[in-house]
Parts: sequence; C-alpha cells; structure tokens
Amino acid sequence: MRSWKKYVAMVLTGAMMMTVAGCGGSGNSTTSAEGTTGGTTTETQVAETKIMIAAAASLEYSMEEKLIPMFEEQNPGVTIEGTYDSSGKLQTQIEEGLEADLFFSAATTQMDALSEENYMDQDSIKNVLENKLVLIVPTDSQLGATKFEDVEKGETIAIGDPASVPVGQYSEEALTNLGIWDKIQDKISYGTNVTEVLNWVAEGSADVGIVYATDAATTDKVQVVAEAPDGSLKEKVVYPAGVLDKSQNKEIAQKFMDFLCSDEAAAVFEEYGFTPIAE
Repeated sequence: MRSWKKYVAMVLTGAMMMTVAGCGGSGNSTTSAEGTTGGTTTETQVAETKIMIAAAASLEYSMEEKLIPMFEEQNPGVTIEGTYDSSGKLQTQIEEGLEADLFFSAATTQMDALSEENYMDQDSIKNVLENKLVLIVPTDSQLGATKFEDVEKGETIAIGDPASVPVGQYSEEALTNLGIWDKIQDKISYGTNVTEVLNWVAEGSADVGIVYATDAATTDKVQVVAEAPDGSLKEKVVYPAGVLDKSQNKEIAQKFMDFLCSDEAAAVFEEYGFTPIAE
C-alpha cells in the first residue's frame, strides 16, 4: 500500500510540476512562442512575400539560373516569380492586369509606354543593360554567310515580330537602314519572342535569324555571323527596368531592383554576355 501511495504521490507531484511549467513557465514558453510568433510573424510575412518580375525572354537564363537564387538566398523567405516573354506582350499583359511588381524590358519603347500610362513608379526606372543585335546561322550551316547583310542569302529568315518583339523592331530598323528589309519580306518567319527565333535557327527550321548576342551564347547549335553594323541602329539596344506603381510589395520590389543594379548582379549579367550600364 505504501508503495502504491508513493506512486500516486509521484504522479500528482509530476502533474503539478507540469501545470506550473505550463503556466508559470509560460513566460519562457510564451516568450519562445511569442518570439517565434513575433519572429514568425515577420518571417511568415517574409515567407509569404512573393513578388513577380515580368522580364524580356532574353533575361530568363540569367534570372533563373543565377540572379533570382542569389537574391532569395540573401533574403530568406522572399520568393521571386519570373514570367518571361517579348516585352510587347508583357506590356499588354500588364495593361490588362498582370500583377507584376517589376518590369524588365528589352527596349525603352515598352517601358516608356507603361510609364506614360502611369503603370510605372517613374522614379524607380533605370537603364540597366545593353545588348548586341547579331545575325546567326545553324552551327552546321553551309550558307556561306560572313556579314550581317548576308541575311539575304537565307531562304527562310527568322525574325521577331516587330509588332510586339523588341528584337524584331531592332531587326526591322537595322535591315531597313541597310536597304534589305523590303527585299526579304517573302522569306521572313516572325517569332513571338527572341527565344522562338533562336530555336528555329538552332533546329534548322530557318537558315538565318536575328537575335541578341546573349541569346546566341546560350546554345552551341548556332553560330554568330556578325553584329549589326555601326549606324544601322539609331540607338543602342538598352534594357530598362522599374517597379510597378501599383505593386503591393514595393519595398521588396525596390530591393530586388537595387540588387539588379548592383556590382554583384553586374558580374552575373556579364557572364551571360550583357553589358551593364553604369549610371
């Protein structure tokens, strides 16, 4: 019996200690919980902070392979979602309600249009990168193209649609200034973005194509013939970026914008063939 009473006493004592720990000790537990909750509130808010960057198709590799992972690692809990297409299509999507936080265009035309329509936080816009316009052919091409003007030699010519694709607009401008545009109209296949143009040439579906130097560098299935000649383009191929005025996460969006303009990001862009613009 004494043994049984001793056992009951131990159980009751243990229960009382647990009660004390659960209430009186709630300072630590609550502190921990509050610290966790407080910290988690911040962390949860950060964890739930997802921003979207609408970027030109030619930026996809540098963004997805290096820049976004770098920023997310430096900012735990922040998630960057990238959507990539021609700048013209992205402009239209933003005008139609795409909830993007940043826009990174492959030309100033689309950025200027969105800015004029008050979609952009104008103070945030910066010219970040410069690219080159190049003529490409499949690696095993027997066309004998040696200069940009040899685009005429192709029976099928891949070019971005000038109506919505910046690389197509640059292509039309360069070829018009070289007196070639009107001559090749019946040979052109229009791509919906620069990646599609690149793929057509890489697959051999097109004899020649015009893309950015950075895109040509992403595959060994094409070779660069030449850059667009000096004077064929009125202005350089410039990539501006900026924060959307209606972004619900402007602080984080601006932080990512600042990161994209940093020396650290510049080194990555250079790896992918871009020329960072120092402002």
